[in-house]
Amino acid sequence: MSIRIKYEAELKEVYNKLVIMLREVELAIETSVKALETRDKTLAEETFDKEKEIDHLERDIEQDCLKILLMEHPVASDFREVSAALKMITDLERIGDQARDISEIALQFGDEAYIKKLEHIPMMAEIAISMVKDSVHAYINRDLALATSLDKRDDAVDAMFETVKNDLVELIKLDSANADQAILLMMIAKYIERIADHAVNIGEWVQYAITGSHS
Repeated sequence: MSIRIKYEAELKEVYNKLVIMLREVELAIETSVKALETRDKTLAEETFDKEKEIDHLERDIEQDCLKILLMEHPVASDFREVSAALKMITDLERIGDQARDISEIALQFGDEAYIKKLEHIPMMAEIAISMVKDSVHAYINRDLALATSLDKRDDAVDAMFETVKNDLVELIKLDSANADQAILLMMIAKYIERIADHAVNIGEWVQYAITGSHS
């Protein structure tokens, strides 16, 4: 087997594991937000297990990437592609951490009625999940247009975060007893905003892998 064919086979294995890691990250976000909406403690705890699996996949993919870099002597474009994967899995792992954080906060609400309808938070999560999914697919498919299209959706998530923040501030002004819940909901919205930011980061590493430049 030639070095080039071996490199492509090993990179394909990285792609395959990235898809698995992506799916675990998607499920972690979905599960954490669903736990918040339904107050399902079991769902929240499932996120903890998913976060551990995401951590395991990060280490596994990292080892594969380092093996390629150390043993196959990749050319410049190969080096960018593998280096981008190493950066991407760091973002994916942090997204997994943030999904866990959302579940941990969800468990703190108990049976109290929410002070605000959870309309914007699930919408933010839906957009953020689509961004994470598209960012990884852009890398695998070397789709520069998809990678650079994430900013507009990030702007939409940012706008919804501002709406959530402003609504919660008003609720605190109306009644200071709302403050505890408002802070928790604000934290959750902020975590989702950060998830979208990580997706944009991944898109920028895709751009680097394809073009050699990083935004």
